[in-house]
Amino acid sequence: MLLAQLPIAVPNWRDLLEILIVAAVFYRVLKFLAGTRALQIVFGLVVLAVIYVAAFLLKLSMITYVLGVVFTYGAFAALVVFQPELRYALARLGQARPFGFFGGRSASVVAEEIAESVERLSQSATGAIIAIEREVALEEYLDSGTRIQASLSADLVATIFSPYSPLHDGAVVVRGDQIIAAGVILPLTQQMLSSKTMGTRHRAALGLSEETDALVFVVSEETSGISVASKGSFEQGLTLERVRALLARPSTRS
Repeated sequence: MLLAQLPIAVPNWRDLLEILIVAAVFYRVLKFLAGTRALQIVFGLVVLAVIYVAAFLLKLSMITYVLGVVFTYGAFAALVVFQPELRYALARLGQARPFGFFGGRSASVVAEEIAESVERLSQSATGAIIAIEREVALEEYLDSGTRIQASLSADLVATIFSPYSPLHDGAVVVRGDQIIAAGVILPLTQQMLSSKTMGTRHRAALGLSEETDALVFVVSEETSGISVASKGSFEQGLTLERVRALLARPSTRS
């Protein structure tokens, strides 16, 4: 055969399977890191690797030695630097099929809890902001608030945003069926808001939606209206049916 005469190795089906598996793993890792500070660190490591190869080819022994030491102990540093992302990845793995049946609640139950939460807050004219984490991890924002690990419920959300709660001024961050943080300070948008009834909560919700793919619900303390920020834009005057529909929609990246 012609392929057999070429001076290259011809991959068999096992090699092709391994290539596909490795490619899929790299794709999932990059998709997981996209939009986080960890991706910037990965790019930095790639730059160092390129410099190392160039130094090796040019026989720059000192640079090669220094970078060799960095890479040798870099694995231990990576465990520390990527600790939040690794913890998040393991949590996501436990929620994924076929492991998901061991724990977690269905998306419809979570949507119902959030819908009931915003309905209660709207009826009592209690200001609130609820950020729903999607594909892009929100780890970098959590340290500005109080990390918690509690099952999502309308009662708990209403308690957090009650005027006497020390966490009511910030945002609640929801991951899956868990509230992972409360009192979180979100980045403010630089856009001009379209309505004078929109305040700091709306600016924070819009700011987060500009930097991530999070779905951010806001209950106005002044008007009791329900709004949502997504992909850098606002939708006001939401009904409960609309809230449920938004939560049932799968997350997509533009």
